[in-house]
Amino acid sequence: MKKFLSLVCISVLGGALTLTAYKHFFEDVSVNQTIENKSNATLFPVNYTTTSNGGTNVDFTTAAEKAVHSVVHVKNTTLSKSYTSFEDIFFGRSQQREQVGTGSGVIISPDGYIITNNHVIDGAQSIEITTNANKTFDAELIGTDPNTDIALLKIESDESLNYTTFGDSNTAQIGEWVLAVGNPFNLTSTVTAGIISAKSRDLSGQNTQSFIQTDAAVNPGNSGGALVNINGELIGINTAISSQTGSYIGYSFAVPSNIARKVVENIMEFGNVQNGILGVIGGELNSKNSKAYGVDQTEGFFVTGIQKGTGAEKAGIQKGDIIQRMDGVAISKFSDLKGFLNTKSPNDQVDVEILREGYKKNVKVVLEKRTTIDIPIIGTLKEPTKEHLSNLGTDHGLQLSELSETHREDWELDGIFEGSVVTAINAIKINSINDAQRALEKYSNAVLRIALVKNNGEKVVYRFR
Repeated sequence: MKKFLSLVCISVLGGALTLTAYKHFFEDVSVNQTIENKSNATLFPVNYTTTSNGGTNVDFTTAAEKAVHSVVHVKNTTLSKSYTSFEDIFFGRSQQREQVGTGSGVIISPDGYIITNNHVIDGAQSIEITTNANKTFDAELIGTDPNTDIALLKIESDESLNYTTFGDSNTAQIGEWVLAVGNPFNLTSTVTAGIISAKSRDLSGQNTQSFIQTDAAVNPGNSGGALVNINGELIGINTAISSQTGSYIGYSFAVPSNIARKVVENIMEFGNVQNGILGVIGGELNSKNSKAYGVDQTEGFFVTGIQKGTGAEKAGIQKGDIIQRMDGVAISKFSDLKGFLNTKSPNDQVDVEILREGYKKNVKVVLEKRTTIDIPIIGTLKEPTKEHLSNLGTDHGLQLSELSETHREDWELDGIFEGSVVTAINAIKINSINDAQRALEKYSNAVLRIALVKNNGEKVVYRFR
């Protein structure tokens, strides 16, 4: 087998969706991010008694007053190389120049924890926070999760800070009034109003996202700011707009607060995000899929298989079941299911309502930690021991635990066997399952590059079209 393998990665998937393996689609998306340019869960106050506010005589002043004092201006200073002449380019001489990007953030605790978007602070050499009271602080980056585009910062203050209380994004309703608070175009403490236009919106086409869509005006600089309900409770972190110009044209998108809160709690407790998996394989129901599956239902998640040893298997979920609700949250499409699970961690117990042969049934499922990831072109990867990595002369990577049956012969002919280590995917260094998933999510062109270390220590790179 040549180093360049003419293999098609996508065909192996066969259209199946799985929560323990990644589903790949490669579609262009006209979505622009709106960037200008050990503690426990009880740290962050939460109000889960949110009530919807109906009627037309809605007063936004109370919510705005609460929100503006907790939303901050985030300045991200990065260093970039600049060349002053052709000779500089030719000889590789460059000067470093500061670049400043701006965005927003939300104070979520009185002692100075701030949530923002990962893309607002990505690559920052320094981060400066300015509060609504015009006080400036240097911020420490606590951790990030590129998959959800959430980052956690910390500032030190001699006094208790104004903060926003988390609301329950699961109970937010389409048509509900919301406020977007941030710093668009460096205009501090700007408040815009709109309604929730949709929930569980997937912008990537890869079933990896679950945004709240609103028609509240959001522009460059709003990224990382607050989306609050009429009570002033945080129900989302403003993240992206759908635009061909880079400016607002009618729709904006926010990471649901339940996802954002879970991410920051995981970062504080574990240093990274711990995702709980259900252990089912299947696909969302619609007119086309329902006909193929031989069922009358057009909403829900149809189970075509169960991962061995997972919570789904232990709870008795079977092939042919239709998942309709989880903890009372309606599951109409895959992004509903993905969005709900993104709010949960390993060992969380969830109530799953299934439809089996026309009868509803509720089962309790304990979610488990993802320990493997499938790359159809090569096989299943798992986290290796430090000793195994050391034996192969590398300090990072995921171990190949099972070769793809489809391509096993080709790989073995080229000296790739179980035990080989994948060290990078599309130039993204792989240290964990989450890294591999993120790398695959960014696979948006026709070429996939995988760097491996063979069992004999030889380092190789393969390209797939």
